[in-house]
Amino acid sequence: MPNDYWEASSPLYRKTVFTGMAFLGIGIVLSIVGNFGHIMWLTYASIAVIGIGLMAHLVGLGIRVRDAKRRARQ
Repeated sequence: MPNDYWEASSPLYRKTVFTGMAFLGIGIVLSIVGNFGHIMWLTYASIAVIGIGLMAHLVGLGIRVRDAKRRARQ
C-alpha cells in the first residue's frame, strides 16, 4: 500500500522529499565530523543544513496535502 502512495505522488513532491533527505544526511555527516574533529563552526553549519532539510520536508508535506485536495475534488 505505501508503494501506491508513492506512485500516485507528484514529481515535485518526490524531488522535494529526496532533497530534504539529502540535506538531512549531509547535515548528519557534517555534525559527526564536526563533533569528532572538535570543529565548532562545522558543527554549527551542520545545524543549519539539517534545518534546511527539515524545511524541505515540511514543504513536501504541504505539496502532498495540496495534491490530495486536488485529487479529492476530482
